[in-house]
Amino acid sequence: MTDLSAFPITRKWPAQHPQRLQLYSLPTPNGVKVSIMLEEIGLPYEAHKVSFESEDQLSPAFISLSANNKIPAILDPNGPGGQPLALFESGAILQYLAEKSGQLLSQDPASRYQTLQWLMFQMGGIGPMFGQVGFFHFFAGKDIEDKRPRDRYVNESRRLLGVLDRHLVGREWMGDEYSIADIAIFPWVRNLVDRYNARELVRFEEFEQVQRVLATFLERPAVQRGLTIPG
Repeated sequence: MTDLSAFPITRKWPAQHPQRLQLYSLPTPNGVKVSIMLEEIGLPYEAHKVSFESEDQLSPAFISLSANNKIPAILDPNGPGGQPLALFESGAILQYLAEKSGQLLSQDPASRYQTLQWLMFQMGGIGPMFGQVGFFHFFAGKDIEDKRPRDRYVNESRRLLGVLDRHLVGREWMGDEYSIADIAIFPWVRNLVDRYNARELVRFEEFEQVQRVLATFLERPAVQRGLTIPG
């Protein structure tokens, strides 16, 4: 049997199936990237809920795996060389799982780097900017009377949506085929317009191509399952 006892996180979240990949997460835009990916590639895994309400993300056990105390994080008992691998940062995890499974990241160098550029676009732009819209429009920041901070992030989010919209003209997905770039981007788009209630604020109806691809993304069975994991 696989022994994961050397990892402190397994004492707070014991592994019932230690031979499977262990996922520590929550159904946030970043969290569901990994659960969707795991559902898409069919890799057996065990999901553990990291509760923000009880500040699990600040526990020494979780920080021992995720140095930045952010979800998601994984512990793969069958990592490179057959040794366990602990990994945090959703973008890095997506790339790792794509390479491990040989799925959703092209082996063709040109297509591969096209996909990776859009993955970095999400990590560096969409996630931080959409998240700030959420703070200033939906969470605690909505009570700030000065709306200039909110409007700054709304305008930048609209610009980023415009980048996506122009790119998606005549395309089914962000790259030549469905990939980790789509898994990274579209949970954040969904969150912006639905969870953050910013559909009207960012005038989402103007971005017809983004709407089209988001709808197609949400129809995928693996996406529908992944959006609810961990339950």
